[in-house]
Amino acid sequence: MADGILTGQHALVTGGGTGIGLACAEALAGAGATVTITGRRLEVLEASASTHPGLHPLTMDVSEEASVAEGFARAATARGAVTICVANAGIAEPSAVAKMELSEWRRTMGINLDGTFLTFRAMLRGLSKTQWARAIAISSIAGLKGLRGAPAYTASKHGMIGLVRGLSADHAGSAMTFNAICPAYVDTDIVPLNIERIMARTGMTEDEARKTMLGANPHGRLIAPQEIGATALWLCSPGAESVNGQSIEVAGGQF
Repeated sequence: MADGILTGQHALVTGGGTGIGLACAEALAGAGATVTITGRRLEVLEASASTHPGLHPLTMDVSEEASVAEGFARAATARGAVTICVANAGIAEPSAVAKMELSEWRRTMGINLDGTFLTFRAMLRGLSKTQWARAIAISSIAGLKGLRGAPAYTASKHGMIGLVRGLSADHAGSAMTFNAICPAYVDTDIVPLNIERIMARTGMTEDEARKTMLGANPHGRLIAPQEIGATALWLCSPGAESVNGQSIEVAGGQF
């Protein structure tokens, strides 16, 4: 992808300090965008921003309406209106519905789905109806199929895709596009935690649990975060103008 294709654009990536979010931020910055990375832990954001001159840390909690509004206002004051938004912040806390407290359900929805709504709404409120913009939700393969043991997470990720489809319909014919990326298992810091959960649920050894995770992806390996970043960059690039309202699987094959 050519350098400089996003020069003059201001991107904001939620959950941008680590993993998929950081990979998306680095890909966009590498193409010339100025990138605000947000999250709740300033020290993590600052450490990540120190590795790339195009990244700028900003604390923001996507589950809090006031925090999102304030965060976008601060980002726009410092670096101009946000024209690229990657809604990546999320949680995955598996639990059976029968054992789940309402507070657990609402926490998952509040961060994954409400957070995406608040983030996209804040972007739209800062733009004119004719302005070029790209909104990308980092959903999951669980947004397209049921993920065993994680019904709340599955529902939230399905909801993110529904939001993207509705917004793409509302803004069809404009210079804005709305899409979702649906990764399978990605090689991030959450992998060891998932392995521990598999071990606890099944009695498998660590090696067996790891092989189970690898085998869940059709190509038999974990997906690199940079593969998700490259997909996000493509959605913001010339030639992707007609890609709108889509849920793009980055999954190593068919599920």
